[in-house]
Amino acid sequence: MDPTRRLLDALARDDWDAVRLALHPYLRWQPASGPVLRGRNAVLAMLRDRDRDPPGPPAACELRDGQIYRWTESS
Repeated sequence: MDPTRRLLDALARDDWDAVRLALHPYLRWQPASGPVLRGRNAVLAMLRDRDRDPPGPPAACELRDGQIYRWTESS
């Protein structure tokens, strides 16, 4: 399965262990609006925020060591 689809499926199931494993520790996440988030822990905190809609498929994604290293949200 595609790593981006795996991440989105894990988020839909609230499987936070699988979400954590899908994300590289030095992740760079570019939201559609707002500042870039750096680091897996910062991104996990953002993803757990229930006031925010879950992300859709990315505009761009880069992998490193089989994990998501860069994610650019679609606008």
